[in-house]
Amino acid sequence: MKVAVLVSGGVDSAVALDQVKKQGHEVTAFYLKIWLEDELAYLGDCPWQEDLSYVRAVCDQLNVPLEVISLQQEYHDQVVAYTLEEIKAGRTPNPDIMCNARIKFGSFLSVLEARGEHFDKIASGHYAQVAEYTGRWFLTRCPDPVKDQTYFLAGLSQEQLSRVMFPIGHLHKYEVRALAEAANLPNKHRKDSQGICFLGKFKFTDFLRHHLGEKTGALIEWESGTQLAEHRGFWFYTIGQRQGIGLSGGPWYVVAKDTNKNHVYISRAYYAADKKRSTFVATDMNWFAGTAPEKTTVGVKVRHGQDIHAARIVERSDGSLDVTLTERDQGLASGQFAVLYDGQCCLGAGRIVV
Repeated sequence: MKVAVLVSGGVDSAVALDQVKKQGHEVTAFYLKIWLEDELAYLGDCPWQEDLSYVRAVCDQLNVPLEVISLQQEYHDQVVAYTLEEIKAGRTPNPDIMCNARIKFGSFLSVLEARGEHFDKIASGHYAQVAEYTGRWFLTRCPDPVKDQTYFLAGLSQEQLSRVMFPIGHLHKYEVRALAEAANLPNKHRKDSQGICFLGKFKFTDFLRHHLGEKTGALIEWESGTQLAEHRGFWFYTIGQRQGIGLSGGPWYVVAKDTNKNHVYISRAYYAADKKRSTFVATDMNWFAGTAPEKTTVGVKVRHGQDIHAARIVERSDGSLDVTLTERDQGLASGQFAVLYDGQCCLGAGRIVV
């Protein structure tokens, strides 16, 4: 097949590239530039200079042609704008899910098609697997529960899923490192990036301060209504947050925000028995099967990570879901995504409303 491989400079995408090449496919590597120059000037050093040096070294060693494609404006319009809109509305966005659906496997494909270039598959170093069943495409989880990235890919469409391949999705991380060593790849010892796809090496608070500034507001105890201190903008806080509140006598947790008044409400009783935090509505559902499953007991992730809640779902007449977790989750926040599973199979995702 003719395969376009998305490369980032990290060991995962390098091993994915090596695997696709060894499978005998016709391969071209692509590096996507996403950040606008004015934002980079404010936020810090150019993040892709070091990444690109590794990408070029890997491609040179594997004798794979490399193209650098700018999707900076598309990224700003479709991911940055979405993130800021959600933050200003008091919700908690997930730009990584949007980046995959709208940019990596969205705008990138559109650019190739506009140039008249056809690739049978788009490959990346994501830890996930793709399977076809009764004419529909599904994600299945990676065997490495720590690295599994199906959560971030659950917004992909059927068209996108039919075009993607994840060459390392069946592996554990230690196996990927071993393959990098065996192939003597230039980045075989490079550390994993700890930043999210959206910001990489940047701090999210710096990004918010650059775009939204600071505005003094009241930090209020939820139970008494007493102002305890001041904050610099509700957009710096998310529901369930404990770090960064800066008050003694805690631990304190963020329990609510008033975006109109710029108030942030905090409490020391976040884990009290009367705070159920086990129910929410999931809207804008993306079902890989096309419809909701017949079964009403599923697994649910409310954030990226190993934790999967057992849950009961009931579909509403408008297509949204009532979701009840068997155990409460203290970090439920409107705007985040719930990703649903049937065992190892990812069923789809929806946006959380609490």
